[in-house]
Amino acid sequence: MVRSLLRFTLTLFAVAFLAGPARADTAGEKAGNSMERKGNAEEKAANADKAKGAKMEKEGKDEESMGKKSGNKTQEAAGKNKKKKGAAVEKAGEARGDEAKQMEKSGNEAEKAGVKSKKAGEKAGEGAASK
Repeated sequence: MVRSLLRFTLTLFAVAFLAGPARADTAGEKAGNSMERKGNAEEKAANADKAKGAKMEKEGKDEESMGKKSGNKTQEAAGKNKKKKGAAVEKAGEARGDEAKQMEKSGNEAEKAGVKSKKAGEKAGEGAASK
């Protein structure tokens, strides 16, 4: 029984040693991942806004052309306004998408910096341990 317990204990130590220390993210990595996720979500929302604006613009064009055909000035004016509003929504969505891409890029850079600092810390720890 003692032998099996000893074998089991040595096996666990070997597995723990080979697995290495648990990976702990640095503050830079955590912040980078967070910014990247936020950027992805923001980009998704911006794409939805762009699609909504394009749809609104198309509906406005259709409404304007129907107003011209039927001679209905109020329908034509409403179509022009809707078309204008749709273009503005689409443009705002594009700007938001660009900001989101920049946020995602900044997140990637912050994450890379965190990984670099972690590796530098590990190297410094190895150098001190070998002396």
